[in-house]
Amino acid sequence: MSATTVIVAVWTYMATGSFWQALAWTIAVLVVLQVGYFVLVVRLIFNRAHEATSRDKVDAVPPLHRDGVWL
Repeated sequence: MSATTVIVAVWTYMATGSFWQALAWTIAVLVVLQVGYFVLVVRLIFNRAHEATSRDKVDAVPPLHRDGVWL
């Protein structure tokens, strides 16, 4: 993230010659990267929660043998 931000800042400054435009683009890049990171983390959490709930389905038929006692 830091390397990308520095590259965008230097590239924008060299292309425009304006410190303020470089600062604005740098801030925009930081916001986009942070939002993307947040979305990916939320997606990972949601997927793990969804997998955990879909795997642990309750079986309607009880087992025939439980704690050493036959039913």
